[in-house]
Amino acid sequence: MVKWTDAERAAITSWWGKIDVNEIGPQALTRLLIVYPWTQRHFATFGNLSTSAAILGNPLVAEHGKTVMGGLDRAVKNMDDIKNVYTKLSVKHSEKIHVDPDNFRIFAQIKNVYTKLSVKHSEKIHVDPDNFRIFAQIISVCVAAKFGRQFTPDVQEAWQKFLDVVVSALSRQYH
Repeated sequence: MVKWTDAERAAITSWWGKIDVNEIGPQALTRLLIVYPWTQRHFATFGNLSTSAAILGNPLVAEHGKTVMGGLDRAVKNMDDIKNVYTKLSVKHSEKIHVDPDNFRIFAQIKNVYTKLSVKHSEKIHVDPDNFRIFAQIISVCVAAKFGRQFTPDVQEAWQKFLDVVVSALSRQYH
């Protein structure tokens, strides 16, 4: 289990309160699909993803980005039990979607909230766990672009630790 300092908890919860999931979620997933086009294979049911413009205008991409950010909201609210929060999702990504675990590695190591999610992504969707790491990096890029200098190195350090724990929780079904 990860030990959070009071300063880390405060930074994460404070920053989470500033993040508009309806803005950052769609931006982050759009960037993932454009910058890392091989990840599109996991979104075949989303329709046309053939161009940047198609991805930018795809409502299913935007909606799933919001869904992912909703998962982060559960992690923020359950910082002492993130692994269990993501268990089902991890299974879905590894066994159904076949996602490489390194894609999510930066979301990393808390314990009970994501158990079902981990299983779902591992067993049902077969998501490559590396996608989790990559997506976490993209979320950080979107947050940094939105908040600029307010996203200080200290805030980034706490935020990265949090995302590392989430990625680890999502990836645990793969190990």
